[in-house]
Amino acid sequence: MSTGTKKVAELTVRGVLLGIAITVVFTAANVYIGLKVALTFATSIPAAVISMAVLSAFKNSTILENNIVQTVASAAGTLSAIIFVLPGLVIIGWWTGFPFWTSFGICAAGGVLGVLFTIPLRRAMVTNSDLPYPEGVAAAEVLQVGNQAREGANAESREGLMAVIWGAVGATALSIITATRLAVGEADGAFRVGSGYTSYGMQFSMALIGAGYLVGLSVGAAMLLGVFIAFGAALPILTAGAGVHANIADFVESVRSNDVRFIGAGAIAIAAIWTLTKLAGPVVKGMVATMSAHRAAKNGGDTRDVDLSPFWIVILMVIALAFIGWLLQIFLAGTPLAAKTATLIWAALPFIFIGGFAVAAITGYMAGLIGASNSPLSGVGILAVIICATLFMAVAQPAADERKALVAFALFATAIVFAIGTISNNNLQDLKTGQLVGATPRAQQWALIIGVLAGALVIPPVLNLLNRASGFAGAPHLATAVGTPLGAPQANLISALAQGVIEQNIPWGMIGIGAAIGIGLVVLDELMGKLKWLRLPPLAVGMGIYLPMAVTLPVVVGAVIGHFYDVWANRTKSPEHPKRLAVLVASGMIVGESLFGVLNAGLIVAAQGGYFPAKDAGAPLALVPANFAPATVIGWGAFGVLIALLYGWKVRRVKKAS
Repeated sequence: MSTGTKKVAELTVRGVLLGIAITVVFTAANVYIGLKVALTFATSIPAAVISMAVLSAFKNSTILENNIVQTVASAAGTLSAIIFVLPGLVIIGWWTGFPFWTSFGICAAGGVLGVLFTIPLRRAMVTNSDLPYPEGVAAAEVLQVGNQAREGANAESREGLMAVIWGAVGATALSIITATRLAVGEADGAFRVGSGYTSYGMQFSMALIGAGYLVGLSVGAAMLLGVFIAFGAALPILTAGAGVHANIADFVESVRSNDVRFIGAGAIAIAAIWTLTKLAGPVVKGMVATMSAHRAAKNGGDTRDVDLSPFWIVILMVIALAFIGWLLQIFLAGTPLAAKTATLIWAALPFIFIGGFAVAAITGYMAGLIGASNSPLSGVGILAVIICATLFMAVAQPAADERKALVAFALFATAIVFAIGTISNNNLQDLKTGQLVGATPRAQQWALIIGVLAGALVIPPVLNLLNRASGFAGAPHLATAVGTPLGAPQANLISALAQGVIEQNIPWGMIGIGAAIGIGLVVLDELMGKLKWLRLPPLAVGMGIYLPMAVTLPVVVGAVIGHFYDVWANRTKSPEHPKRLAVLVASGMIVGESLFGVLNAGLIVAAQGGYFPAKDAGAPLALVPANFAPATVIGWGAFGVLIALLYGWKVRRVKKAS
């Protein structure tokens, strides 16, 4: 970009290298947290803060250079969502680990296509749209304030960095206490309700508290409604008259896993279809506006508002699609489906291309509406895998001995769709940030491609590390892992759906009930919108039905605490200051817990390999036995105290500033 005759640095080597470094760290963190709780976090804002703190050491650093850093690093908040599908290949027993180049290829080729899809989506949903993009606007504000303070004491940047650090320290402290077994990481149980049963759970997770603040009260309330539907209604009804069970908790969990989660899947699918319906008009109008803007630029319009050239778009798209075709062929070689390779590839490529664009459009629209942290990608993926498996069943007509291979191929193709769609989620936030700070879209698009490649290099080794250390719930190879299996809830669900379609034993009854609930939720949400009441996003309700209460409840608690904090912030002289601090602390909480999870996984692998002594290789930091009596009380106490300390720090900073 140039201002007058002065050229402003934007896509620089040091900015790209810093962005890659942040991407590596945050991608590892996001892979862990996603496998644990089915949530990933947006990395743009903390990346922008870190960038300003680091690049402030250089006198010639610019706001556009800092914007490039957060653009590269945003790949960590997007591409890592591939873990909602890819572990499914291990869970069904097709893979025992993650072959590096194959896994890299899925992420890289799909991610590059996702970047290319953001070009028309940018004009449709950013340039010519009134979508609010809350996180993109917040990141732009952080960059602008930091740039204004750079020539002075730069106190704003330092305070922001301290906010991220304190959030990370608090979350890491709780994670360490839990890892020593002095405190439990979760309180749960099951009990009788009438003639049936239900359960409760609360995970002591600072990351989930932080996620709750970021998604806000509307989403928190919607998830709480989903909890009531699942645990207050569905479980007691489905377990009614079940009689006495020796282990109530295991019985209730089996019903939740085999029945209730498919009710959630049905509700999520309806929410996804509704989103597609609402998107049709804006996307068509946006595509028309895109062509008009391109012609205007050719005739001397705004030369800063330029995307990748048509030449590069075509070249990159052809390379990506050819590489995807090669990956599909390699995957099918040597399987019972080898004779049907051509048929399946010709079915898969259009599905990947069209389905990827549709998923990108849905997630991009929802990111613009309510923020990337509440991305519906995983819910849309449920619909995608059902369509994919149904399509492959129709064209392949598999024999009995071909069905497992077809399940694996459906997951493989759906993983590429995820890699495409996920890029649109947080990246459109970045492009909104760029629009507000005067960045060049073309420079950001190259930065996105670099971020995709960096993230794709990190994901396979981190997945292999976690697979060796803990494994994934439901996988047949858990005997090789010693830690507590990671739940990988979305990968388990999507794998089960693919198997259900192809093995023709999918629980359509439960999905149908969920679909009916989803229709009711759509009507309710629209009605509440017309009445200008608090909205209850149907997707968030569906996730509340699907996820375990232990995961959902801390998100709700974080949303409620955050609401009251924001009410207090609105009464201060400068409400945006305390709110910005809260966003940064929440991001730090997520980063701290997630990074410790990856570090702990490394310790488990090292202990398992005999590199250092540990009484329990599955919990190498344990100081007491697993049945340590005061652990529950300590867990509740530490959880509450750390939340109070972090919110207290923010309040004191705000009062001091005023």
